[in-house]
Amino acid sequence: MLIETAPTGGAFESLSLSLLSEVVSDEANVLLDAPAIVLVSEELSEALKDEFWRYSREYDLRTARSCEQALAVTEEIVDSGGDVAMFVSDCVLPDADVLDAFRLWRTAVPTARRVMAPPAERFLKYAPTMRPEMSKGTFDSFLIMPRGVRDEEFHNSITDLLADWSSNSADPSVILAWIVADKIDSLVRELEGLIDRMGMSCRVCSPDSETGEAALEALPGATLPLVWLDGRDPMEISSVRQLAASFYSSITESSFEGIADLAVIGAGPAGLAGAVYGSSEGLDTVVLEAGAIGGQAGTSSMIRNYLGFHQGISGKRLGLRARFQAQRFGTRFFTGWEASSLTPGDGGPHVIETSGGEIRARAVVIASGVQYRRLGVPAVEGLVGRGVYYGAALTAASEMEGGKVYIVGGGNSAGQAAMHLARFAESVTILVRRAGLEETMSQYLINEIAHSPTITVEGRTQVIDAGGWPDLETLTTENLDTGDRWTRQAKGLFLLLGAVPHGGWLPEEVAVDANGFVLTGRDVPHDRWIGGLPPAALATTVPGVFAVGDVRAGSMKRVAAAVGEGSSVVPLVHTWLAEETGSH
Repeated sequence: MLIETAPTGGAFESLSLSLLSEVVSDEANVLLDAPAIVLVSEELSEALKDEFWRYSREYDLRTARSCEQALAVTEEIVDSGGDVAMFVSDCVLPDADVLDAFRLWRTAVPTARRVMAPPAERFLKYAPTMRPEMSKGTFDSFLIMPRGVRDEEFHNSITDLLADWSSNSADPSVILAWIVADKIDSLVRELEGLIDRMGMSCRVCSPDSETGEAALEALPGATLPLVWLDGRDPMEISSVRQLAASFYSSITESSFEGIADLAVIGAGPAGLAGAVYGSSEGLDTVVLEAGAIGGQAGTSSMIRNYLGFHQGISGKRLGLRARFQAQRFGTRFFTGWEASSLTPGDGGPHVIETSGGEIRARAVVIASGVQYRRLGVPAVEGLVGRGVYYGAALTAASEMEGGKVYIVGGGNSAGQAAMHLARFAESVTILVRRAGLEETMSQYLINEIAHSPTITVEGRTQVIDAGGWPDLETLTTENLDTGDRWTRQAKGLFLLLGAVPHGGWLPEEVAVDANGFVLTGRDVPHDRWIGGLPPAALATTVPGVFAVGDVRAGSMKRVAAAVGEGSSVVPLVHTWLAEETGSH
């Protein structure tokens, strides 16, 4: 793998100057390497260009009157080393069915977002035909062309798509973090992923680059890798947890000595929802997260079935928005500190122990989520971080360009990863032990996968071996019915293998099922009921301790369900706090 040689990062001044030097002219203020937006319509391309004028400072607006002309424009852009961020098209073209055109444009630039934006009269006529195609993933959004100035609903949709494109771009325009490393290994890849999920664009550079030399000059004799975040001094980093802990002060450094009303363990969708609703209703709320805010859902490239986001939203962006929302209401976050034990309060606060300090709280919500099961094949485990990844590993997607990629897993996370990786890889193959995806994946993802020309599904198949040095080169798979084995070329293997709960730190007072998921409500065995009554719906066997999201036995394992549980637990917390106060 190549490590990019980057400009110096000292306060990122030289990076800013290099960007400024790319200005073509003061009059046009267009960057030489600005990504393009291609606007396609036989008679309305210039009208579309007028509507997109506000983007002309940062994007290269190109027009075309036909599918063929749009392909020629795209070829010119790509051949010159440029990129296309978005295609925007009328729903009728003179030389091709618009759906065929979108497929051709997707082949030409798989990462570009695709928008259909006809005038109102054509929108109404073609909506019944086009909306089903959008659900298959043929294009990303179906909008009415603006009918006047300041059509902000239209532009909100466009900027959301551009933001999603930019956040997944292999070439972000502004770099907010550098990792100085002499090789890309599993640690570097995990650091990249953490930084990305915390909302900062990141690049890896070599120690003999200008940035690397400047970082090593600031930390002479340091051991690689180094992490240099915008506005901070370079740091010598030896673990992901260490970097995560640097984003917020530690529990002891923050002088956290009081008793919180609510401590939430885990900052996935369920925990973040609990934090937002708890703090917004006046509870002194703290959140403890061992890694990146957003949880496992934060690795999802696109969640399309979450209420209110008709174009979908990435797990990373959803997590970032929820974090900012919780902080607005006063939630305090502590990242990089894993809960090591919970001591139930007996007439006093519950105590959560971490390596970074102790948190005491009157109520606790367990939202620690799950982790992916390990495959357990030694050759595969030996290549983790070097072509083999647990989870979606979005930061590795661009390195899959032109290669054959395999995904093991049949849940929604696997489907979302497949759709994202298909933008880069030559082919994506989903391997599942079941006959197909119907039992485990949402129908909208099954539809999108079925209509993606580069994604295939192989049922009744497992991975039994891997090879390559220093990176993954081959996989050996086995058909579970016939025993037939094949060795295939592979550039990437992404393992999304089901759920193991993060609950090993819980005390025996908290009842769990045979698989370690936390029992709540009527799922609690009768002999653990208090006073002959079951706990409340999301309450555990310890009064004042609740469980929500994927770690809870019987949960739906969907983002919307996790958010629902996280918000629904807050009234139960209020009831508990009121009862506790009344008992003293």
